[in-house]
Amino acid sequence: MAAKGWLELGLPNEALLELAELPTHLQMRREALELKLVAQMTRQSWNSASDTARLLCLKDPEEPLFFLRAAYCLHETGDTLAACNWLLRGPKSLIDMAVFHYNLACYLWTLGEEQRARSHLDTAIRMDRSLLESAKDDSDLHGLEIEDPAMAGKAD
Repeated sequence: MAAKGWLELGLPNEALLELAELPTHLQMRREALELKLVAQMTRQSWNSASDTARLLCLKDPEEPLFFLRAAYCLHETGDTLAACNWLLRGPKSLIDMAVFHYNLACYLWTLGEEQRARSHLDTAIRMDRSLLESAKDDSDLHGLEIEDPAMAGKAD
């Protein structure tokens, strides 16, 4: 698909134009929708991207990546409550993914739910220690004291 080449060249606008020229039935195929979503996210067209990601969720409700992306795009539009709700309605396999807990922590913190946010962030960091440093620089977690859950309760 030519759109993939445009994306590889860092030209999302051209990729979207290429996809728009496809017949409608081909535009609705999973591969085309995935390319469209990447192009929209690259352009930071969050409203369009959230629509595309949610359509992908409906097409394949067992693919956790689609729910992560849909929630992320919704959060970027400023609708963090919808992002949180969308993420929570994803497949059960999300529970085993550190990024699920990390993103949920970001959304919950933004919504003012400190205890739940902290719990999910601790879970994310326990699952993937690299998220500890990410969390310290994440603007979505600004104001939340970031601690290493492995060190919690230990004296110096």
